[in-house]
Amino acid sequence: MRPLRAGLGAAAAVTLAAAGTTALAASSASGATTALSNRWYAAAPYLMPLDNNPPDAAAIMDATGLKAFQLAFVLAPNGGGCTPTWGGTAAVSSDTAVQSVINTIRGKGGDVSISIGGYGGTKLGQTCSDAASTAAAYQQVITKYGLHAIDFDLEEPEYENTAAIKNEIGAAKILQQNNPGLYVSVTTAGTADGTGWFGKQMLLEAKSQGFTPNNFSIMPFDGGFNGAASQTSALTNFNSILQSTFGWDQATAYAHEGFSGMNGRSDTGEYFTQADFQTVLDYATSHNMDRFTFWSLNRDRQCTPADNNGTTSGTCSSVAQSSWDFAKYSVKFAGATPPSSTPTPTTTPTSTPTTPSAGCKTAWNSSSVYVAGDEVSYNGHNWKAKWWTQNEVPTGTDWGPWQDEGAC
Repeated sequence: MRPLRAGLGAAAAVTLAAAGTTALAASSASGATTALSNRWYAAAPYLMPLDNNPPDAAAIMDATGLKAFQLAFVLAPNGGGCTPTWGGTAAVSSDTAVQSVINTIRGKGGDVSISIGGYGGTKLGQTCSDAASTAAAYQQVITKYGLHAIDFDLEEPEYENTAAIKNEIGAAKILQQNNPGLYVSVTTAGTADGTGWFGKQMLLEAKSQGFTPNNFSIMPFDGGFNGAASQTSALTNFNSILQSTFGWDQATAYAHEGFSGMNGRSDTGEYFTQADFQTVLDYATSHNMDRFTFWSLNRDRQCTPADNNGTTSGTCSSVAQSSWDFAKYSVKFAGATPPSSTPTPTTTPTSTPTTPSAGCKTAWNSSSVYVAGDEVSYNGHNWKAKWWTQNEVPTGTDWGPWQDEGAC
């Protein structure tokens, strides 16, 4: 269904033991500290850190205010086995490349979720013998990177394999139990009716195992969709499926429902513009949905020419856009206000203003959330927020979220 998501170098169809009881470790070697709010993990767009011309995560954060990224994909080894790899080729146990990306993101106050599965490659649910061994493999990923969030991307051909889905859902339940506070999303194919037969069977498996993730998300693209109206219709229908499967009322179903879109031109030639994203975002927020994400940040930039000659790319969107236009919708879903443009360095010093302000504002607090225009005092200066920020110390850097208003 999504060849662009089929991981990794070989898929350049378009240019391109026991489960254990290890809990989330705030002091792990990954550099993880305090988790972000669940809303940020719910808004995290997908990023392939090793393929499809990976963009600079730090630059995206500076330009948009984005704090969370959904790194993709963890798979079984191409030669078989029950150990986690990136794209089937790079062992998680010896990884340094993805770890470096994660360190950069966390160094700027952000965090990551990691997605397992996706369209291509062999999944661990297919190669591990049972749910416990599948969970043990994923626990290695959680422990290595100090994760606070994980995404199970269950789609074809894996979700047509009953045993594999039983392993994946069972593993998700084990990880949820063994890692208190872990944010778990489950992503699957979308259809006009919400999701297809295999998606419904996956939901029934979750019900039979007594597993409830933070959300079940559908991907309403690559299935005859045409713009936002067809997507919101599918989300409405999927809500009814969640109600009938789990016995939830409408509000509870929406609180466990998510959207995973594709920006620009899809694999099958559908088009989803910035206006479509805004319409679906409005639907998601007005219905109190739990998740709004998209595939992918690697594609969130303009092609040359802009329409990519009517073809789909894994590295650009095939629609007219400014870089990271689509990421800003995720930022809005998280409750933040994206900056209107990328901050531009200035030659005028800001660290030594000549005119002190009249008095000091309320002191900056690391746990408080600030939005554009909020004012605080810190270290003898007043500061104004340029965009949404939390736990980012006010400094005079032109690229940071704070503007120095002078001594107070």
